[in-house]
Amino acid sequence: MINPNMMIEIKVLGTGCAKCKTTYNNALEAVKQLGMDVRVSKIEDIEEIMKYNVLTTPVLMINEEMKIKGRAADVQEIKQLLSAMN
Repeated sequence: MINPNMMIEIKVLGTGCAKCKTTYNNALEAVKQLGMDVRVSKIEDIEEIMKYNVLTTPVLMINEEMKIKGRAADVQEIKQLLSAMN
């Protein structure tokens, strides 16, 4: 269970490939559909990505926890992950 006062943060790690862009856009759409106050950011800098010890992108992280890697996450899947945090 997450602290309701804690801001949820989604990070999409990826170098800008089509799957990375899709995951980022799907994260934005999922947040919009749920009406949640969530910070969504995209990290494309390879040195920053390397700090997460990631070899395969895209990566969807929620509150610094890796949830999905190596494939595009769809809107419904992201919504389920976020709903589980409430």
